[in-house]
Amino acid sequence: MTTVRTPTYQVLVEDIKALGVEQVFGLMSDDTAVFATALDNAGIRFYGARHENNAIAMAEGYAYRSGGLGVAVIGRGPATANGMHAATYASRTGSRVLIIYGEAAVSTGSVNGIGPDYKGFNAAGVLGAAGIRTFVATSPNTARGALADAAAAALQGGAAALLLPVNVQLADMELADGATAPTAKKAPSAPVAPQPQAIDSAVAVVRQSRKPLIVAGLGAHRAGAKAALEQLADRIGALLVTSARGKDLFRGHPCNLGIVGSFSHSAARRMIAEADCVLAFGAGLNMLTMSFGHSLPKVPLVQVDTDRSHIGRWHPADVAVVGDARLAAEALLEALPAGSNTERPFRSEETLRFLAKFDIARDFQPANTSRTVDPRSLGVALEKLLPANRNLVYDAGNFLGIVPYLSVPGPGHFKLTSDFASIGLGFGTALGVAKARPAETTVLVIGDGGFLMTMGELETVVREDLPMVVVLMNDCAYGAELHFLKMRDLPVAKSVFPDVDYAPIAEAFGFQAATIRTLDDLQKVAPLLARPDGPLFLDCKLNAAVAAPFMSEFHEFETRQH
Repeated sequence: MTTVRTPTYQVLVEDIKALGVEQVFGLMSDDTAVFATALDNAGIRFYGARHENNAIAMAEGYAYRSGGLGVAVIGRGPATANGMHAATYASRTGSRVLIIYGEAAVSTGSVNGIGPDYKGFNAAGVLGAAGIRTFVATSPNTARGALADAAAAALQGGAAALLLPVNVQLADMELADGATAPTAKKAPSAPVAPQPQAIDSAVAVVRQSRKPLIVAGLGAHRAGAKAALEQLADRIGALLVTSARGKDLFRGHPCNLGIVGSFSHSAARRMIAEADCVLAFGAGLNMLTMSFGHSLPKVPLVQVDTDRSHIGRWHPADVAVVGDARLAAEALLEALPAGSNTERPFRSEETLRFLAKFDIARDFQPANTSRTVDPRSLGVALEKLLPANRNLVYDAGNFLGIVPYLSVPGPGHFKLTSDFASIGLGFGTALGVAKARPAETTVLVIGDGGFLMTMGELETVVREDLPMVVVLMNDCAYGAELHFLKMRDLPVAKSVFPDVDYAPIAEAFGFQAATIRTLDDLQKVAPLLARPDGPLFLDCKLNAAVAAPFMSEFHEFETRQH
């Protein structure tokens, strides 16, 4: 058998290509420049960001929207430290993300060096402390296996890191002619069927219910449970509602209440309060879903989840059903024949008429001024003007109060980036989503605080020709902090910004841009919104006095803690 000597970085590039990876995201450094260039030369397109956080967030957004493996390549030391924010975020989202880092050269045993390593950084220690699974290529002989192990870990869900020392990358590898790459693909696990005893317990609860409520989360969407849950709701006379991450799963159903919890509208809050039984499928029941403990009535709760540790984790469950959301819904359908619930107040003509007549646009008193718009009114208007086939990516902040007013085709088109409870991750994530679905319009909704952190990525949108609409929710403040301070009767001056016009800045990068101070200003750009032709930027000046509902909920929760 003949062998060939090939640079390790080139072998790893071919292994990445064998995984089916067609693009990577990153910001090259001196310790990854050769590797990044080799990826691009091999036909794996390298999409460069302007900050490491955004590069990793791009990979996460791509993985989320495509369902595949998102790969980021960044440098060592300060680059690794720069990207810790997004790496931690990616590890918590459950998306399949492989982050490849440069690393200091493996020691050759020499006692003396040429001077201090200014990029010295214990990457393995720091990444491990952050909960990120980390693999190190300690030599050319172990590099392929380390890559395969890291890719396999990422494909299981969540971020995995691969550290590539510079001298390992550049060293030649002895490769047998025709040798294949170590496999990294994991066989997909079969959906877990719930135990019959658990279904019997759930049925017993449902049979005692007159007004059942079904709550579905992102897990229900990913399990393909929509049809089964709608059939179950129709069978037992239930109303339907989702978590924020399951947004619009039941869009169009006459008994859809929208989102439960901190993003609920008034009709949903009213009807949810009347429920006498709750069945939750693939929903974590976290603080926003539960409105910090107040969104659901104190009634029997059946919680369905594939992971036993998730059941009752944030909110007590009376009946635990461990299993796939779709299979559990189908099992309940089989155990509850037609006519199981003869009393169906949630399906009365009065209830259906009430839900059909409800208009979220009349759910608030608009607070527009001569120079600013109410963010809720802005959301209602954008709902009509933006392309229907859209992806919505949100950064974090007070402006998230807009969430109930903008719809999407389904949960896979909706992305919150608050898994690390921070601002500044939305822009990079939106870039990755736009790359994953270039035929759809990706809309980034971002506050001025998060935008100022990531404004350099305007150039990335234009350079990479990504189909994006940036909606800047500009209240001239750190909006959440502004309202926290107001609620505590404290000075707000340090949370307030100057009123900067960002539209000309976006235009300088190559965007079509407009400043929106009134709804009439928004109507003037309606043709651009309906058919975006290239990157579009809207600097929307908001009335900063409008607080999202979850701000008061959070304040009340914090007050209870003291």
